[in-house]
Amino acid sequence: MPDITVIEAHVPNGKAEKSEARKRRVAGYARVSTDKDEQFSSYEAQVEYYTRFIEAHGDWELAGIYTDEGITGTSTKRRTGFRKMVRDALGGKIDLIVTKSVSRFARNTVDSLTAIRKLKENGTEVYFEKENIWTFDGKGELLITIMSSLAQEESRSISENVTWGMREGMRQGKAWVPYKVFLGYEKGPDGGMVIQPEQAAIVRRIYGMYLQGHSPYHIGQILEKEGVEFSEGRKKWYASTISSILRNEKYKGDALRQKTYSKDFLTKERVPNNGELQQYYISGHHEAIVSPELFDRVQWEIRKRGLAETSRGGRNLFSRRVRCADCGKWFSEVIWAPSTPYEKPVWRCSSKYDKGKQNCAPPAVTADELKAAYIKALTRYLEDKEGVLKAFEAVKDELYTDLGFRAEKEELLGEIRLMEEAFETADSTDLDRINARLDVAEQRLAEVEREIERIRLQKNEMECYMREISLRDSVPLEFDEETFCTFVDYMTVVSHEEIFVTFKDGTKIRS
Repeated sequence: MPDITVIEAHVPNGKAEKSEARKRRVAGYARVSTDKDEQFSSYEAQVEYYTRFIEAHGDWELAGIYTDEGITGTSTKRRTGFRKMVRDALGGKIDLIVTKSVSRFARNTVDSLTAIRKLKENGTEVYFEKENIWTFDGKGELLITIMSSLAQEESRSISENVTWGMREGMRQGKAWVPYKVFLGYEKGPDGGMVIQPEQAAIVRRIYGMYLQGHSPYHIGQILEKEGVEFSEGRKKWYASTISSILRNEKYKGDALRQKTYSKDFLTKERVPNNGELQQYYISGHHEAIVSPELFDRVQWEIRKRGLAETSRGGRNLFSRRVRCADCGKWFSEVIWAPSTPYEKPVWRCSSKYDKGKQNCAPPAVTADELKAAYIKALTRYLEDKEGVLKAFEAVKDELYTDLGFRAEKEELLGEIRLMEEAFETADSTDLDRINARLDVAEQRLAEVEREIERIRLQKNEMECYMREISLRDSVPLEFDEETFCTFVDYMTVVSHEEIFVTFKDGTKIRS
């Protein structure tokens, strides 16, 4: 029988064997899950506690305290302190990590176990004080899995409770606003939305500039050039930011809740709500910055530009509003050399000098000439304001009818239903023919629906335009950009003395 010698373990209580040559390098990890004041005291207490805790062990030396403030524990992606700690451990700088509990380390089972196993393979142990778990212990990984799963379920429960509370608030007409990055409003004494006058003026200006013909991109460029701040210290204006301001119903005093929702309680990824969940529209929720009429005009303009083949999104008021009488192309702004008679930029036909020769007779004109021509034409136009209004009322229903397109839409929907039913019982030899008919019908349906929308937008715009005419008692003595954009469709240049102005109802007047 062979002799057997038992070699006793040297690692008490499951702890990793310590090197005799040096002290064990120990780091503390502290995290608080919110940024509320009462939690910051907890955060500071954790930092102080683990510093004293590590220094109290004679065979340990402090390798650093890693922290994350106000960061969710359900994912490690945004936790910079956590990620730095793991990198340092994998780089051989940490032997042991001490943290309060499994839930402080991570509430995501996968993230937790992935990090622990990676650290373990690299020779770094983790000690969870509350649960008294050492990851080098034989039972450590099983306990970690159980505790992390429980913590993950706790996160799910908290997430569901928070979501329920938010949706109940929505049903009661409450709205949440990120005031630090929401232009125009600040939080009032009662927690409600209160207009911030200086920022509200910027919002109104953005709406006005858009109706004057500027695109979101160029509005942003103008504001940046002037040094206008979007929020404290932030002077960069993106086209998407301007577009969001132009489309946000809060600026007319309403609030739409649940535009987006959290797809996964672990990743916190938010996605647009395209009908997956209920939404809540709260009318008259707070004081408006822009009138509902102005807001609606901007929405019509947005949809019109989207449907139009060429939008009036130029950087200047007269972009795509001044035509050449000879070729019909748009005038563009040109900066003339100092030696020319013009001291200011001028507008001329974009194809006047194509291929090195003069093609069109209409001359270059200044912005002042265009403004003066508009004022003269508007004066004549409004002399018969009542006649203009009566003429529009008499023809608007016939002029903006979509009955033919609506009848065609019903026929196409019937055709599509028949083809879908035929598809269910068709032989394989007929499938290509049915699919081809379906494609044709669906393509035509999309075209018809665009035409119906175009007609609706035109009618809405003209009704809004006529309301503006009815409210106009006099002609402005000076050029007014908003009035110009409201009334004028385009101008046509024949000569310096002869400029025609075409108004949005089709009336054409020589200045």
